[in-house]
Amino acid sequence: LLDVAEALRLDQARALLGLGPEAQPPMLHPSVPPYVRYADPPIQADAATLGLHLPDGIDLGVRVRLFDYGVVSLALTRTCPGTFADLQALAREATARPLEVLAANLCRQCTERLAPALVEPRASQLTEDYVVAALVHDGHGQPADALLAAHGTDIAGLLRLEAAELSVQERDEVLQHRLSYLASDLVIPSWNGAFVYDTAAGLAGALELLEFANSQLLQFRYYDQRLEADLRRIYGRLQTTRWYDSLFGRRHTAAARELHALFIDVNELVDRTENALKLVGDVYAARLLGLASARLGLEAWKHAVRDQLDTLDRIYRFAVDQTSMDRGELLELTVVLILLLELVLFFLGVMR
Repeated sequence: LLDVAEALRLDQARALLGLGPEAQPPMLHPSVPPYVRYADPPIQADAATLGLHLPDGIDLGVRVRLFDYGVVSLALTRTCPGTFADLQALAREATARPLEVLAANLCRQCTERLAPALVEPRASQLTEDYVVAALVHDGHGQPADALLAAHGTDIAGLLRLEAAELSVQERDEVLQHRLSYLASDLVIPSWNGAFVYDTAAGLAGALELLEFANSQLLQFRYYDQRLEADLRRIYGRLQTTRWYDSLFGRRHTAAARELHALFIDVNELVDRTENALKLVGDVYAARLLGLASARLGLEAWKHAVRDQLDTLDRIYRFAVDQTSMDRGELLELTVVLILLLELVLFFLGVMR
């Protein structure tokens, strides 16, 4: 996933790509009520629709999803008809530098095609990568407990991207964070990847939620970075002393206006990100999204952003109070000067 812009006008992007309205995400299981809804459904397209060109010799499926908050998600897929050892080797290959370069190149092609729909494109782009290993069955697979008993160590090593066998303690730590809806499905999310055992339809639903959680992580990383940089700049402005700015309260007035605008802007962006997907009545989807978010450490990033917003609010209140004090002192000084002028004029005989 790449954070490419402040926002992406999805209606304009659909027009550029010649697409119709986007469908809602697939359900993880048919019996689950369809109450998973995006505020503005992301655009999903394949490489051909976007006009993306893969280098010769690259055998990967490419699917792109565009979120309205400026995130481009590239899903690069490959089938691995082999053993768990083959799957581990493929997962390690997926985290290598060449694939990052390929993803960046595909994203550049995508943003060039959609340039008119981008709002405030990023000069430098934050990225997130996440590896999902999926074992797909036709609805009659073996129970998840049997799969874990037979291949739990392999799955744990896959999620940790380790060729050597993990300790029992580490294996148990990885496998304890898992979720199943039916006896024959399983999702084990980790901070850098996930293992999914399900039907093709169940896999599509799980990927939808894992991808959304990662897009949220990317956005909160951006907000944290932006607030940190802006707070450093505003601290510097508040500490800069110029006698005429202090005299008229201009230093704190300008800072207060900038702080207030930044506070509103970031709050709006955070609310839009958090409310992009609604989960009402779909308990399993909510549990899966909550588990994935917890494993990604999303709540810690949210707290970091909220703490910085609280700091921003306190600095804003200080700047407003300081501006009022500066203006009050200016008013007192003006009154004193008027009184002195009257006294001078009185003693000079101009005033009686």
